[in-house]
Amino acid sequence: MFESLYLFGAFSPITGDHFELEMPHCNTDTFQVFLNEFSEKSPDEFKILLLDNGAFHKADRLIIPKNIALLFIPPYSPELNPAEKIWWKMKRAFSGKLHKTLENISEFIDNQVAVLTNKDVKSICMFEYIFACNLWSNTY
Repeated sequence: MFESLYLFGAFSPITGDHFELEMPHCNTDTFQVFLNEFSEKSPDEFKILLLDNGAFHKADRLIIPKNIALLFIPPYSPELNPAEKIWWKMKRAFSGKLHKTLENISEFIDNQVAVLTNKDVKSICMFEYIFACNLWSNTY
């Protein structure tokens, strides 16, 4: 039997805030859970998620919380998504290691998330185009 797990995440290159949720599947239902949980983190904050064009990101049955907007990047352009830099970092840390069980992988992911600071997220996710206009406050 094939076992897997998936890490959903949102990362702010502006504040360094981040939210991760480990899920057993990568589909519309688990993405809905992620959206609902993310919505509850700082519920008065409006969040914009940059996403690829995965089918589960665009499913008709998704209920997008009122404090979240989905913004889709062009197809085949992961380099435009700041979150991809976090995934690349985690994949590099994961590569070349033997994890004998799914629980070991989950522990590895938990450790990676635990050591990820807001300063790290800002540094890793920063793209010059994010500050190309004056939409963001200089207080961050």
